[in-house]
Amino acid sequence: MKNDLYPIKFQPILKEKIWGGQKLKALLNKASNLPNIGESWEISDVEGDTSVVVNGSLKGQTLKAILETYKADVLGKRNYDIFGNKFPLLIKFIDAKEDLSIQLHPNDELAAKRHSSFGKTEMWYVMQADQDANLIVGFNQKMNSETYLKHLEDKTLTEILNFDKVKSGDSYFIEVGRVHAIGAGVLLAEIQQTSDITYRVYDWDRVDDKGNERELHNDLAIDAFNFEMEDDFRVDYKKEPNMSNDLVSCPYFKTSFLHVTESILKLNTKDSFFIYMCVEGEAMIETEDASEFIKKGETLLLPAAIKTYKITSSNAKLLEVYV
Repeated sequence: MKNDLYPIKFQPILKEKIWGGQKLKALLNKASNLPNIGESWEISDVEGDTSVVVNGSLKGQTLKAILETYKADVLGKRNYDIFGNKFPLLIKFIDAKEDLSIQLHPNDELAAKRHSSFGKTEMWYVMQADQDANLIVGFNQKMNSETYLKHLEDKTLTEILNFDKVKSGDSYFIEVGRVHAIGAGVLLAEIQQTSDITYRVYDWDRVDDKGNERELHNDLAIDAFNFEMEDDFRVDYKKEPNMSNDLVSCPYFKTSFLHVTESILKLNTKDSFFIYMCVEGEAMIETEDASEFIKKGETLLLPAAIKTYKITSSNAKLLEVYV
């Protein structure tokens, strides 16, 4: 059965958002006539938004169907024991033409109790940023619930938020319970737990074309905050060519930065699938029985049953993800 498996590409699921723009189309070649594309879901097992294969013999099948057929051959034995026929990660590219809402995500315990869902630990890798573009991550001072709620009530929340000016290649780790928002002018890759649970606490007093404000979730959010967090969300990482440089390591996923300038042989010893997101350039990924091309803005899933493969490029930057 495992010989049927190969590097799998999925049809991107494009999401129109009030804050979205045209960079996913212009810079990452996502085909769409939508005016405000905010997100491209590259690999998703979110209910109602399951990815569909676009290449090879599994073309037309959903990620869910593949997991039900191939089980541990896709996920790895340990992952399958934990997650069963549920893919544990949601992989996205995001274009913020305008600021996203100020938000945070619940942890596994709260998400399970309230929404029968995983929590939403995530990370960002900035692919492009306009001049003076910001990310909002955490607070700019020690914070507690009383001070936070006072600023929320007084509509002065932005006075206590931490704004970080960003550039291409910057990376951030967003733990559950940390307030955050992607600022206008930022295009990034996002790796997260499979969850679509977001608590929106402030939306810049925006209204849609019918004059309606989006729903806020302040009653739910206050319990989800972790005000004790350290400011360790900026990720420093090495960029040694042709090797996996550790980027983010947490219980939910491990991500490395890989700058490929030649042909490198990879051995999968992790009992996990591997995901490759191409954030710059283009590369060829070859297994014993198949090969697949990947270019900037594309994502590839290598099932766990594939133990050896080769990545070849003269100049490609990839994010390498496993669980």
